[in-house]
Amino acid sequence: MSYRIGLVGKPSVGKSSFFNAATMNDVPEGAYPFTTIDPSVGEAYVRVECAAPEFDEECTPSVGFCDCGTRFVPTKLVDVAGLIPGAHEGKGLGNQFLSDLNETDVLVHVVDFSGETDIEGEPTEGHDPRVDIDFLEEELDQWYLGVLEKGINRYETGYTTEDDAIEEELAEQMSAFKTNEDEIKLLVRRVGIGFEPEEWDDEDRLELAREIRKATKPMVIAANKMDTPEAQANYEEITADPEYDHLTIVPASAHAEKALKSADQAGVVDYRPGDSDFEITGDISGEQEQGLEQIRDFLSEYGATGVQAALETALFDVLGVTPVFPGGANGLGNERGEVLPDCYLIPPNSTAEDFAYSLHSDIGDGFLHAIDCRSNRQLGKAYEVEPRDVIEVITTN
Repeated sequence: MSYRIGLVGKPSVGKSSFFNAATMNDVPEGAYPFTTIDPSVGEAYVRVECAAPEFDEECTPSVGFCDCGTRFVPTKLVDVAGLIPGAHEGKGLGNQFLSDLNETDVLVHVVDFSGETDIEGEPTEGHDPRVDIDFLEEELDQWYLGVLEKGINRYETGYTTEDDAIEEELAEQMSAFKTNEDEIKLLVRRVGIGFEPEEWDDEDRLELAREIRKATKPMVIAANKMDTPEAQANYEEITADPEYDHLTIVPASAHAEKALKSADQAGVVDYRPGDSDFEITGDISGEQEQGLEQIRDFLSEYGATGVQAALETALFDVLGVTPVFPGGANGLGNERGEVLPDCYLIPPNSTAEDFAYSLHSDIGDGFLHAIDCRSNRQLGKAYEVEPRDVIEVITTN
């Protein structure tokens, strides 16, 4: 399946800059609200350690590319239209924002940690980034609550019987969020409010909406503009605040990532996305060298620009996506001589049979067993696939 990472946040925090840095696309950037109106969709990449060297082979990717044993696997990145408070009530581009947002699997909330933009996206000084983190979560919670309330109302006013369960009604009402009856039941139990909605008060309903939102729209915070002293001070304070322990916060500088990628394309530096350093390879002015050395200092402090890390944290750590290579027990090449041409990103806890269906429905229908290409061990359909497995599927089709 193709995963979609949604870039979200208030206007003018650097979302479009982050998108351009990740995809090297050219969408408008600007310090004013709603620079992005229609969502921009581009191809970004996440890194996976290639399995081919373990077999003394050199891979030939059909999509993406491989650089010194690191596969860059494509994924979709969506720069969603700017958000302002009251979006769940239709303010600003609220309705469009929420509609576009629901097409994504996981969110990267780009926050201006320098505090130089207020809640409306206007220039200011000393703004607390926690306000931005809180407002987005609150907007999404209110959006989910509105949908949840409709399901509760249908349950309470519909023609129900003693056999009808509230989790069935809510799962149907909230199916657009890719949830199901079992997940709703689990979340109701987690909140501890029981299964009689007439006994739920306003806080119970909001808490349930929040838990459903967190389960179906997990989020990473990209602490952008971390190459400023103000952002660094805010980062230290917020990451030490226990109120934000539930969030993963990745320090980032979209500006640094875009500068390094542009310099690499121009032959000025040798830089691989996500690396902690780079090499200057071309002739540059003293001013350019000074700028690059400032970026090097940032990489030394934080390990990378954070753009690549935010995407990979969202997919692999928060969403739990599993990278798997289709292979052959008697050789990794296919009939065209391509070696490990594909790397699939599949849902967490997928089985060998699930993997077969991700290849093709016919392959899944005819599934007999799978083979672990490293050990030649036969795998049953219930085998839970592990990251970087190399698997051959044996099928009747």
